[in-house]
Amino acid sequence: MGFFNSVFGFFGFGIGIAVGLVIGYYLFIYFQPTDVKDPEIRPLFEQDAKSLEHMFPEIPLWVKNPDFDRIDWLNKFLEYMWPYLDKAICKTAKEIAKPIIAENTAKFKIDSVEFETLTLGTLPPTFQGMKVYTTDEKELIMEPSLKWAGNPNVTVVVKAFGLKASAQVIDLQVFAIPRITLKPLVPNFPCFARILVSLMEKPHVDFGLKLLGADLMSIPGLYRFVQETIKKQVANMYLWPKTLEVVIMDPTRALKKPTGILNVNVVRAYKLKKKDLLGKSDPYVKLKLSDDNLPSKKTTVKRSNLNPEWNEEFKLVVKEPESQALEFSVYDWEQVGKHDKMGVNTVPLKDLTPDETKSLTLDLLKNLDPNDPQNDKSRGQIVLEVTYRPFKEGEVANDISDDEGDTLKPPEGTPAGGGLLVVIVHEAQDLEGKHHTNPYVRILFRGDEKKTKCLKKNRDPRWEEEFQFMCEEPPTNDKMHVEVLSKPPSIGIHSKEMLGYVVISVADAVSNKRINEKYHLIDSKNGRIQVELQWRSS
Repeated sequence: MGFFNSVFGFFGFGIGIAVGLVIGYYLFIYFQPTDVKDPEIRPLFEQDAKSLEHMFPEIPLWVKNPDFDRIDWLNKFLEYMWPYLDKAICKTAKEIAKPIIAENTAKFKIDSVEFETLTLGTLPPTFQGMKVYTTDEKELIMEPSLKWAGNPNVTVVVKAFGLKASAQVIDLQVFAIPRITLKPLVPNFPCFARILVSLMEKPHVDFGLKLLGADLMSIPGLYRFVQETIKKQVANMYLWPKTLEVVIMDPTRALKKPTGILNVNVVRAYKLKKKDLLGKSDPYVKLKLSDDNLPSKKTTVKRSNLNPEWNEEFKLVVKEPESQALEFSVYDWEQVGKHDKMGVNTVPLKDLTPDETKSLTLDLLKNLDPNDPQNDKSRGQIVLEVTYRPFKEGEVANDISDDEGDTLKPPEGTPAGGGLLVVIVHEAQDLEGKHHTNPYVRILFRGDEKKTKCLKKNRDPRWEEEFQFMCEEPPTNDKMHVEVLSKPPSIGIHSKEMLGYVVISVADAVSNKRINEKYHLIDSKNGRIQVELQWRSS
């Protein structure tokens, strides 16, 4: 009987399951609930913020915020370069850590500290977007959104007192929005002198830490304590406005800022050789510094004189005393035709002793080629008194370290209350001429005139040219006339055109030491010009 009971029980169980499945399927198909409605389909732009965040928890910043630009190209670049960047970064980290470890092992009586493994893993960081700011200063500001959920493996082995311990960092996550500022922008590669890095908000840092094989982050309370401690310490060091500064090059050399003033007194010349067939020559002297785009200084013309005396003083702004030289040429003035050159010579600034007046009697040469035999011929001599007055120690470094510190002070010997007025013509925008737009800038100040180069067919020119005006007293009541003109084509019937002008009060630059503004041009529909003034007082 037991056997038959088992057989019938098995068949009864099997039949029950089959009957149950059939009845369940029938009920599911034919007895659907009447309160079920069709889902409502709506376009994404009709969804509210919470619904979108629920559907898409990881929306890139370039989607949510129009100020952030999409930079998939950078992520693709990092993806391909990451294996090589991983090795390079780890190698650099070891080289930086090596002297630090060597210094502290002896201090704390540790036998050795070594990296058993050091790799950043196979997953590169991802940039969710980047925001770029434009300012009127010589700087570039970027704010990338960085997310890195990597799989690094950093194992450090410490040996001390005959014992060995290892610590391992794994599964690192870093979410941050740093602000990277490149300033000042300079015309020398890599085109910026400093990198300033700061964090715009507290970063999110998460990682696993194993000590002797045990996961310390699993200890209750320790995980949150470590998280808050890291955020607090990083914020204290780098949260904006605090910054991490990395110096790439010397800003003074990169920007070729003035380092001093060269005082030149053109005393006299004698035994000059006449150039005119009839009568004597009419000599004058032109002088300038090498590698300087400023126009040459000129003495007065001495009529019919082969032994002229000038005793005229000039001041030249020095930027590179180790490489620059004073170049001077003596010319014979002609009322009609080209002026004849009577001789030239140079004085290297590196041969001058700072703050010491040097009297020089130099032979005039035909040219500056030392191998030219014609330079042996006598052409006369010229007498100069030259004094190089460098800026005081520390003035350049202190001024450049500040945001408003592009201004320098003139050297000792500048007249009391006097100084140097520096004018930098940066750019103009939305210029429009009636017949042509070949803009250049003309600056008029205290009877002196300066001009920028002409940029052909350009409505948004960028000059970045600098001019200096030496002032015996502060120009507190002076006005500077800045006008933008258009040069006519070489072939054509049209004359030059005025594209607009502006009158700038120099008193603002004297009181503030520096102003950098954009001005709307008068007599221009939409034209604007950016001009920077710096006052370097004694």
